[in-house]
Amino acid sequence: KLSSSPSSIAAAFSCCRCTRSRRIRLHPTIHSHRIRTQTTSLPSSSSSSSSSTERQTLVQGTHYTSEQTIKKSRFIGIATKCTTWNDAQSFLQSIHTQHPKARHVCFGFVAGVEDNPGGVVERCSDDGEPTGTGGLPILGGIKGEGLSDTLCAVVRYSGGIKLGAGGLIRAYGGTARLVLRDAPTEILIPTSTIRLSTSSSNAGCIYDAARKFHATTSEEEYKPDGSLEVSVNCESKDLKGMMECMRDLTRGDVIFLD
Repeated sequence: KLSSSPSSIAAAFSCCRCTRSRRIRLHPTIHSHRIRTQTTSLPSSSSSSSSSTERQTLVQGTHYTSEQTIKKSRFIGIATKCTTWNDAQSFLQSIHTQHPKARHVCFGFVAGVEDNPGGVVERCSDDGEPTGTGGLPILGGIKGEGLSDTLCAVVRYSGGIKLGAGGLIRAYGGTARLVLRDAPTEILIPTSTIRLSTSSSNAGCIYDAARKFHATTSEEEYKPDGSLEVSVNCESKDLKGMMECMRDLTRGDVIFLD
């Protein structure tokens, strides 16, 4: 039986308050995050397959630019669609050729989708800027816009005024978002690339099969032993059918290298 005296009621309420505060402290909220630095491949997972169909990419056929000036430093964002790392490297080389006097050319690159063979590939570079201040913000801009098969580079012409780590992160990430948001996009159709070897006499058969499946070829190389190596890129859903077609047309005289 509880006493109804004022002092007893006050003590009871005090006890309740202490109990509630202790319960709150027993259940803290913890936030955590992980930052990737260079190249990352993500395995396929059924939980992410539905979101991969909504991935976007830049419209192919040209590149897109945007720029801003921050404390006398000129930042030029350049973005284009690249389905492979080799394509991205070639485009980066052309940027360096066009901007030989630029202080830095930082970039981010994302290719593939989660449920595609090979998963997602991510690459980035700070190109001499302090670690994490150039490439990662650009990479974050690409992913933040829901894009893949996309290369975005930011060229910097220094104005002589130091921006600090925070200023560089905002400048590179902001310039990337500026060009990516202005560029037209389309739904990403997952593609796969294989490299094969066959007798050079089978070249016509290989290219016929590629055309049948609307595939593209690149990095053609004729070897001294009379063989042909070539890379073929097609929609991922057509990959198995195209490979079988090539085996049939060459009567099994084809080796898929990767």
